[in-house]
Amino acid sequence: MVDDVAERYRLAGWWTGRRLVDRFESHVTEGPDELALVSGGSTLSRSELWHAAGEAADEIRSVVGASRRVVVIHLPNCTAWVVMFLATLRAGHVPATPPVSTPEAHLRHIFGLIQPAMVICASRNRRASPDEVIRRAAARVSTQLAVAVADGSRLAVHGPVVPTAGTVDVPDTTAHLMFTSSTTGPPKAVSHSEDSLAALNVQFAERFGLDHHTPVFMPSPLGHSVGAIHGARLSLLLGAPLILQDEWDPLNALELVARHRADFTAAATPFLLDLVNARWSDCEPKLAPLRSFLCGGAQVPPALIRRCRTELSNTFVTPLWGMTEGGLTTCVTGSSKTQVESTVGVGLPGLELRTLDADMGLQASGAGELVMRGPGVFNGYHGQPELYAELIIGDGFFRTGDLARIDSDGYVSITGRHKDLIIRGAVNISPVETENAIAAHPDVVGVAVIGWPDERLGERICAVVQAGVPLDLDDVVAFCAEQGLPRRYWPERLMQVDQFPRTAAGKIRKQQLRDELVSASAVTAAAGDGSAGWDGDAGR
Repeated sequence: MVDDVAERYRLAGWWTGRRLVDRFESHVTEGPDELALVSGGSTLSRSELWHAAGEAADEIRSVVGASRRVVVIHLPNCTAWVVMFLATLRAGHVPATPPVSTPEAHLRHIFGLIQPAMVICASRNRRASPDEVIRRAAARVSTQLAVAVADGSRLAVHGPVVPTAGTVDVPDTTAHLMFTSSTTGPPKAVSHSEDSLAALNVQFAERFGLDHHTPVFMPSPLGHSVGAIHGARLSLLLGAPLILQDEWDPLNALELVARHRADFTAAATPFLLDLVNARWSDCEPKLAPLRSFLCGGAQVPPALIRRCRTELSNTFVTPLWGMTEGGLTTCVTGSSKTQVESTVGVGLPGLELRTLDADMGLQASGAGELVMRGPGVFNGYHGQPELYAELIIGDGFFRTGDLARIDSDGYVSITGRHKDLIIRGAVNISPVETENAIAAHPDVVGVAVIGWPDERLGERICAVVQAGVPLDLDDVVAFCAEQGLPRRYWPERLMQVDQFPRTAAGKIRKQQLRDELVSASAVTAAAGDGSAGWDGDAGR
């Protein structure tokens, strides 16, 4: 059955077998002087990018050898990331692209999974010396590898000049390794093929009218799947200019989009909120050249979507649902206002979305765990084949772990995640509706709703907010009531934080947040200061 599905994708033209590096080379041949990359104050034409990548590819090949090995690119959004990514492809190896913010413990886990032959990093960043962090991480898992420091488009290589026995060849079905956001555990190494990633890019280009004339703005980390797929890979496949932003600043983002007439971007909810709130004095609207803003990574509150229609009047803002594992849904220009506000849209062509009923049967509409199968879906977890096998059901459908509802028109509403459910008195409660209601509060910058341990009920509903002013639980509950939120979803405890722990994609690390707050509350209670919060109506 799997072979039949693959053949269907090939017949539909979604899987062509054409490599990304070959696609970009054809763009270089057709227009060598066309703009390819803008990063900081530097620019590269297509031919300049191709030449720089060729030189770096020779250096990589001389160290790693000819067999297909994994090369980790551990760099921020900069010229070097794109050069080294293209160089790795030109050298015939497989890029692995973790976010530059990946903690050392997770790097150790990643190196153990993928056994890389080389890591390319920066000489320094805002936190530490990356090469020292990488050496320590490699040493803890007994992995000897070459560490190359990227200076612009040049490499300075340290360490072994011949791959050790610890590194392994990579199968032809793996063209790029990306890593999950690890909100609840260590990251997984997601294997995509050339075909699955090209299918996503080509289908996005068709849905949003993108080609080599439409610059792509990318403030999202290139080391995250959003930046890698919808930034680096998309621009190389189309031959479109890629406009990078390294350090996030909303005013600078507005200026970059205006200056380079960027047409498309994909970024997380905090980016969108900052842009909506930013002061803008130019004569044209904010993000005026930008036709499409795909907002994903975290739930997009309906109130924020409504504000975008005023603040970003020239831009179609749509929720984006997807995973590092692929999939991807968005709204389209024909979607109604209600669909844009309350759903994450419809799947790309060929993406089959189903939900699981109580008996684990597949249903085309209705509520349950969301499963997917399609030309843009990944082909395995590198180093964890047993985990991949556990999550495949039926004829190749992948269990996403997201809870969803699919309506008769194919529009998907995400209602939560299995791991985020609050179990209060043996009743499962999704935090999404509570988060959406509180997010509409004018003083709230960010919100996460978590389960707070309770001896009697197991868990109670705790709202954690980041706000511009101190907030009172009674006022927040009253606001939820005004929003029409059913009483069973009202928060029973309110905690305020200065900032949230987030992944590179902007997702709040809820498990980390919960652990830190519960631990701090226990320490405070032990000191005799009591604990903050409100018990609410224990009888409801």
